[in-house]
Amino acid sequence: MITPSRHSRDQSRPSSKVSCKLPLFASPYFVFLAAVFLLYWPLSRIRLLTLSVILFANYFFYAKWDLYYLALIPAVSSCDFVFGLGLQYSQRPLVRRILVSASILMNVGLLASIKYMPFFLHNWSLATGRAEPRWHWTLPLSLSFYVFQALTYTIDLYRRDIKGTRSYLAHLAAVSFFPTTLAGPITRVSTLIDQFEKPKKLDAADGGRALFLIALGLVKKLLIADFLGSNLVNRVFDTPNLYSGTEVLIAVYAYTLQIYYDFSGYTDIAIGSAMLLGIRLPANFNRPYAAENVADFWRRWHITLSNWLRDYLYFSFPGKRTVVMPYIALFLTMAIGGLWHGASWNFVIWGALHGLGLAVVRWWQKRTGTAKAQGVWRYVNIFVTFHFVVFSWIFFRAPNLETVQEILQRIGSLSISAANISASFALILTVGILAHYLPKKWYDWSSTAFARAPFYVQAAGLALLVTGLQYVAETGATPFIYNKF
Repeated sequence: MITPSRHSRDQSRPSSKVSCKLPLFASPYFVFLAAVFLLYWPLSRIRLLTLSVILFANYFFYAKWDLYYLALIPAVSSCDFVFGLGLQYSQRPLVRRILVSASILMNVGLLASIKYMPFFLHNWSLATGRAEPRWHWTLPLSLSFYVFQALTYTIDLYRRDIKGTRSYLAHLAAVSFFPTTLAGPITRVSTLIDQFEKPKKLDAADGGRALFLIALGLVKKLLIADFLGSNLVNRVFDTPNLYSGTEVLIAVYAYTLQIYYDFSGYTDIAIGSAMLLGIRLPANFNRPYAAENVADFWRRWHITLSNWLRDYLYFSFPGKRTVVMPYIALFLTMAIGGLWHGASWNFVIWGALHGLGLAVVRWWQKRTGTAKAQGVWRYVNIFVTFHFVVFSWIFFRAPNLETVQEILQRIGSLSISAANISASFALILTVGILAHYLPKKWYDWSSTAFARAPFYVQAAGLALLVTGLQYVAETGATPFIYNKF
């Protein structure tokens, strides 16, 4: 359903323009990743040392955001490890329910206190007419992805879907694995632990694929997403009344591409970073704007979050065999998923729209007995689904409901002008559209060809890419978020 396109508003919204002062290859994140890589592989045959390196990297990553995390994350992770041990060894249903409930309350409480409490207090103040209490326990990183990832372990143990681990170090390293911290993909802790336990070897092909993914992520982020954001989208969503209806509509379409390339770019970098350490993370995107209906969209967009909401939230609702409850559960699941993205009614409405869309798709498929349309109707469905998603993104991106109203009014004005649409913007927008709909086999072929190329060809290609992206970054692209790391 992270970031940046993101999952929290601070991630989904680009920051103001800042020129990159460091060369792209010397940005703090990539220096950090290279250091971890060089330290990790010489020790790869000694499990205790490799886990220690990963854990140190995880906590160092958190500490660069705020030193408070060095106390918070180990404490919460340790509690979950203890709860996990209890779930592994206890057979008493009441004890198991208490343990899993304690884990859920602790993690959700952590997320609420850091991310949502100001939102709740503000709405409480509006509802009661009392002065809004001040809340000081806010941190720069909301821990949305950490919480969802951590809960996979205790809930899976409670359901007896996994065996669990007795290695304290493995659990700490898996639950806070640094490539997944900011934008996912949300990976089951048990899956990471299993990979930590196995001997690892990085061959040249995997290394090439990892570098290809990181390079592709940078292209998506800097060349497409940030360019679209800096050159029109941000300005239109800040002050829509200054632009014609045509320009506002183009900006909405552009944001649809921006959020995809931004978020999928982060995911590619995360997957590539983990692959450099011999760890496989799950895929998170599959041409989402080619979806035939809303349900198909969520099988293609932020796949790991969609699976999490389905497995751990939707299936937890009672009454699945009743007539009405499955539709209510879909709506509530997506509304809660919207709130997870950010503490704002805009996100709740965005999630509720998708929940309503999923319920309608389920009702229609049950009524007609067909899952997919055929012939020309397939393309009609893709067109309608795409524009439903585009409309919902307005709520996701706009800072408040007043801005949503202004954007819709400007589009409805039908005023025509393209004075603020530059040729370079139109070119990047076109490239973004065409690249999204390229066949997947083309991507697979490119990845394999790069991985098989001699190292000097790979190095030359990466050097050219870095030079080009550095030029783009210095001419106004939003700085890569890991530069703040």
